[in-house]
Amino acid sequence: MIDKIKKLIEYYEEVISLPHRTEIARELRNEDDLFLLLLYSEMIGIPNPVYYYTLELYPYMIEKFHDWHLRMGMDHSPLSGIRCC
Repeated sequence: MIDKIKKLIEYYEEVISLPHRTEIARELRNEDDLFLLLLYSEMIGIPNPVYYYTLELYPYMIEKFHDWHLRMGMDHSPLSGIRCC
């Protein structure tokens, strides 16, 4: 019974989100871009008050850095310490 209810809820969510799938993906990408800008802002010259706390996230976010700087219109990495191109 519980399994059927879960499947029904999943189906309902799928039907509701289907027409807005591209909008949701765009919003998630924009939020991710903003987060990466905040994360790397100190390295590109923008003061970041929480730099010390975001420093721990660099190893996890470095894989996404190349795609991010290309979406931001930078042909090459703006950071001298991170070589991705």
